Amino acid sequence: MSRPSRPSRVALAALTAAAAACSRGEPDRGPGDAAAPAASPSASPAASGPGDAAPPAAGSAGAPPSAGAPPSAGGEAPPAAGDPMAIHHEAREDLVRLFSLKELTPRERKFRNPELFLEKNFGGGGPSRINQGNKALARHTRSKEQCLEGLRGVVLQTEEQRARCGGHENMVPVFKTARGKAKPAEFCIDIFEFPNKPCELPMVWASPTQAASVCSLQGKRLCTEDEWSLACRGDPEGGEPRTYAYGDALDLAVCHTQTRHREIDGKPCDADTARSAYETCATDTEPAGAYPACRSRFGVFDQHGNVAEIMTRRDRDDGKLYSQLKGSAWFYVEVARAHDAPRPKGQETYPDHCSFSPRWHVEPMENAWHVNYHLGFRCCKTVR
Repeated sequence: MSRPSRPSRVALAALTAAAAACSRGEPDRGPGDAAAPAASPSASPAASGPGDAAPPAAGSAGAPPSAGAPPSAGGEAPPAAGDPMAIHHEAREDLVRLFSLKELTPRERKFRNPELFLEKNFGGGGPSRINQGNKALARHTRSKEQCLEGLRGVVLQTEEQRARCGGHENMVPVFKTARGKAKPAEFCIDIFEFPNKPCELPMVWASPTQAASVCSLQGKRLCTEDEWSLACRGDPEGGEPRTYAYGDALDLAVCHTQTRHREIDGKPCDADTARSAYETCATDTEPAGAYPACRSRFGVFDQHGNVAEIMTRRDRDDGKLYSQLKGSAWFYVEVARAHDAPRPKGQETYPDHCSFSPRWHVEPMENAWHVNYHLGFRCCKTVR
């Protein structure tokens, strides 16, 4: 594999790159736009410990039967509950309240100032800080109450899994199986997109460099591409790998993948720059877990749709760590293609299966600043 070159800072005009997860362009943000000290996440987790069972699959007892709308008793439409926009926060205090940082040792505090990092890197009002998108443009259709009702009875994390993941909330261990026998778990992964809270909106406008620092300050790191793919396609029971997290056939109704871009004040989304994207492109996400069937067999939600995700990849030639964008966003329907379908002529599409390995905005992790209105991340943790 040759060393990837850094992409242009000008948005791609066609539907390419963060691919169709970037169907309206690719703004980048340089280091001058936000203070974001780089972390040094590990790329290869160390194997240790026994394999762990995953929580019940979405179709198991207690899990909701459909991802289309939160279910209710008797199959009736659920009553309207709560304001879907109420969980879209803009104040820095409300955003950082959604997650917790690890307790730093005195030695670590000599080199890191988490309070200063949070102040400089979180907040609404623009693309220079991590937030949930431009609230003035966003449209969310599912309230937190509806989302929680849809997850009622679903086991998100067992006590055994929490202990295996170092006490971290909403993480599950992921492992390979050979001849039907589980191998020791090598890593844990957040079951929701950051901030990894059920029925909270994912955060966007984070660069890979910032995302790595956020994960590090939680005692975690960014997931590698291979880890993310295994959590998506793998089976803790030793079954055959799946094409998609939810099955082997593309189904745009299972995940939040069929909400098209909207014009704002009669104008289309303009993602030529970060500022123009923030002012014209709506971040139409839904709460994490709002589509309960959009879940892998390991128990990981929303690996298709909602927001595309940042991860890392170790280059085979130079050994360096690079950013790797993957997955799809809520508007994937605009560029969707089944994994086994031919590429149509004159139309930019891409397959969003678990093992799809695009090369979107590949940048050295020490200087990776690509951001977007539809790009988020989740964290992993090495199991020791």
